[in-house]
Amino acid sequence: MSGKLYIVATPIGNLEDLSPRAVRVLKEVSLIAAEDTRHTGHLLARFEIRKSMISYHQFSEAKRTAEFIDRFAAGESIALVSDAGLPGVSDPGERLIRAAVAAGVPVEVVPGPSAPLLALAGSGFPMVPFYFGGFLPVKSGQRRKELAAAAARGCTGIYFESPYRVVRMLEDAVAEIPQAHLCLARELTKKFEEYRRGSPAELLGHFQAHEPRGEFCLVIAGE
Repeated sequence: MSGKLYIVATPIGNLEDLSPRAVRVLKEVSLIAAEDTRHTGHLLARFEIRKSMISYHQFSEAKRTAEFIDRFAAGESIALVSDAGLPGVSDPGERLIRAAVAAGVPVEVVPGPSAPLLALAGSGFPMVPFYFGGFLPVKSGQRRKELAAAAARGCTGIYFESPYRVVRMLEDAVAEIPQAHLCLARELTKKFEEYRRGSPAELLGHFQAHEPRGEFCLVIAGE
């Protein structure tokens, strides 16, 4: 009998967002595959979940995926978790999910918080349709091209951005899409959650005066 792959969403900040269903699944599976076992260990301890864990990250995906397919064939069920949010969305997991589907392994998604969707909902911009682009390019030239494409795409765009690049990103936005309507959402679900909306120049002025801190989602209103 084949085991099952559970894709379990975990809190992106507020631990109250871990659902009772997620807690039950994490207690029942044979094994938890975690992006960072130390990080996930703190979460498990908070909910008194005692379960064997194994690391599953970008450097071990290929090896672990083959190993997990064998475990499924032996009847084991595995819960896949990332450090925050839904595994596979700009986090490790897509390779395992695709391999499990190809091998005929049952896949069940246990829903939970998703930073892009929270940022979209709180931005005040049109919500359907939308485009999610993951992390913006690190290099300025490529980032400018992506910002221009997002503003012209005709739908709301959502991206992740590092706090260490927020100011440089906004400088590129001022140069490339000065008339765009932006929202920067940070520290979602946490104590200092903030949605800051405005033009690229307005947001640049704010974050030049206030050091960017926390995890950011950029939302761009399409033309």
